Amino acid sequence: MNPAHDPDRRREIAHVGPIELYTPVLEKSRDFFVAQMGLREVHRDDTSVYLHTWDDYQSWTVRLIQRDAAGIGRTYLRAASPEAMRRLAEAVGGTKVVTDVHNLGEVHLFTDPDGHEMGVYWDVAWYAPDDTDRPALKNQAAAYPGRGANLRRLDHVNYLTADVPTTSAFLRDTLGARCTEQIVKDDGSPQAIWYSVGNKTYDLVYTEDWTGTSGRLHHIAFATDTREEILRAADVCLDAGVHIETGPHKHSIQQTFFLYVWEPGGNRIELCNAGARLILAPDWKTISWTREERAKGQAWGLKTIETFHTHGTPVVP
Repeated sequence: MNPAHDPDRRREIAHVGPIELYTPVLEKSRDFFVAQMGLREVHRDDTSVYLHTWDDYQSWTVRLIQRDAAGIGRTYLRAASPEAMRRLAEAVGGTKVVTDVHNLGEVHLFTDPDGHEMGVYWDVAWYAPDDTDRPALKNQAAAYPGRGANLRRLDHVNYLTADVPTTSAFLRDTLGARCTEQIVKDDGSPQAIWYSVGNKTYDLVYTEDWTGTSGRLHHIAFATDTREEILRAADVCLDAGVHIETGPHKHSIQQTFFLYVWEPGGNRIELCNAGARLILAPDWKTISWTREERAKGQAWGLKTIETFHTHGTPVVP
C-alpha cells in the first residue's frame, strides 16, 4: 500500500495555518483584501499588514509583506500535537527554530524540495473579537463581515515547482499527506498534484512550472460559504476594477466552484466554495487525469485561459 494512504499511519499535520504573501504595493493589496474580499486588518508593523478571515480561529490568516516582487512567503502548518511538531521537525531535518512570528509560538522552519519556505508550529494565539466584530454565536471566531466576498477561511495554496515527482514524494513520505488527485503526463509521471493533510479534498497543490524556475506561486485560495458569494464577488471585483482572470465556473478536478482574480500586487487569488468535498475513505485511491481528459476543459466546458498556465509570481520574463 502507498504509505500516504495507509490508514494506520499517524496524521502529524492538523491543517494549513497562516501564510505570508509578498506584494510590491502593500497598501493597495491591503485595501483589496479588506474592501473587496472582506478581511479585517488586525496588526501591522513597518513592512507588513496582518489580516484575518472572519471564521479563522487563529489570530491572523494572511501577512502581506512589502517586497519588490510579488510571490509567496512562508506557509505555516499547525501540527496535530506538540509531539507531532517534534516528530515533523525531525522528519524534515535541519530545521531552524524561531520564536518571533507574530502570535505563534516556537516555529520550526524548513523548505520543500522546490525552495518554498514552511514552518511547523503548535502554540498559537486564538482570535479575540472586540465590540466591533463580536459574533452573536460564541462558536464563531468573529462576526460575519457582510462586505465584498466575505471570505470565511484560507482554503489551500497552489505552488509552482520545477520538479513535481520529487515534491510529491516529499509530501507523501515526509509530511504524510495524501494525494487525492493528480494530472499525469503521457509517461505516467505527475504534472500537477493535489495533497490533503486532513479530511478536506486538498490543502497543498503543486503544478509544474513551465519556466523551470523554483519557489514561485500559482495562487492562494479562500473559501466562501456559498456559490452565490462568489458570483457577487465577481460583480464587486468588476466595479472595483480588479482583474478577473477566469470564472466563475466549476473545475473538473476536485469539482471546485471557482473565481480567479489578480490582487493589485499581481498575485493570483482564487475564491472557492466552502462546500468542498471531504475525503472520508481512509484508503482513498488517487484519481488521475490524462492530457486528453484535461483538453476537454473545465466541468461545464469552459476552456482554460492561457494565462492560467503562464502567470505565476514572482513574474519570470
